[in-house]
Amino acid sequence: MRDINSIVDFEKHPINDKDYIKKCNALIKKNSLLVLENFLLIDSLEKILKETKSLEDKAFYCDQKHTILLNKQSPDMDMFDPINQLMTSDKGCVPHDLISEKSDLNLLYNSNTFKDFLKYVLELDQIFPYSDNLSSINLNYYQKGQQLGWHFDNASFAITLMIQSAPLGGEFEYISEGRDSNNDYIDKTLISNIIEGKKKPKKLDVSDGTLILFYGRNYLHRVTPVESDIPRILITLNYNQEENIELSENARLTFFGRVK
Repeated sequence: MRDINSIVDFEKHPINDKDYIKKCNALIKKNSLLVLENFLLIDSLEKILKETKSLEDKAFYCDQKHTILLNKQSPDMDMFDPINQLMTSDKGCVPHDLISEKSDLNLLYNSNTFKDFLKYVLELDQIFPYSDNLSSINLNYYQKGQQLGWHFDNASFAITLMIQSAPLGGEFEYISEGRDSNNDYIDKTLISNIIEGKKKPKKLDVSDGTLILFYGRNYLHRVTPVESDIPRILITLNYNQEENIELSENARLTFFGRVK
C-alpha cells in the first residue's frame, strides 16, 4: 500500500523530524512565507501533472472584479482609493470531488504526518477538511492572459503546491509590509505605489514541485498575467481550524459553478 513516502522527498524535507519542523516554524515566523523547493518526488510530481492535465477540460473558469480586501467596489468611497480600486482575477478551477480518491493529492492531504507537520509549523491546535465535497483540494489553471489580482487573503494561512509554472508571466509578487490586520491598519500610500507600479514588489520564483506556506492576510500579493500558451497549474490544499465548516454557497458557485 502506497504512503506519503512515495510522494514527499523526505531526504530534502524530513517533515517528521522535530529539528526540521522547528527550522520551518522559525522561517515562517520570520518571513510569513515558507518555500520548500522539490518537496515532491519526481515520480509523484509527474503523476500529479498528468492528472491535472487530464482534468483541465473540466475546469470552471471565472472572472472576478474585487478590491484588495476581496470586497466589491463601494459607491460611497473614492474609486481611486487604494482599498476601493478594482482588481481582476480570472482562472479555471477543478473542485475536490473530481479528483480520484487514489490520487497522490488525496494521500498527501489526508496524511497524518503531513497534517502534523502543518499544525506544528503553523502553530495550530487542529486542522480539518472542508465538510462540503468541493473545497478541500482545488486544481487552479491560469491560461494565457489570466492572473490573480492584487489582494490580501481572508484566510489566516494558505498552502499551495506548484505543479506547472508558466514559461512567461504568471509570477508571484508580494510585499511584506503595509498592513496589520489585527490593528486594522493599512498603509495606503505604499499600497498605491505598488498598484501604480511606482514601487517594485518582491518576486518569488517558484519551481515545479514546490510547497509554499504563506500568511497572506498581511501580505499584499498577486500573480501576474500568464504570457505563454502553457498554463500555470497550482494546487491549493485547504484546511479549517474548526470542524464541519463549508465554503459558502456563494463562493462555491463563484469558483466551481455549482454548490455540490
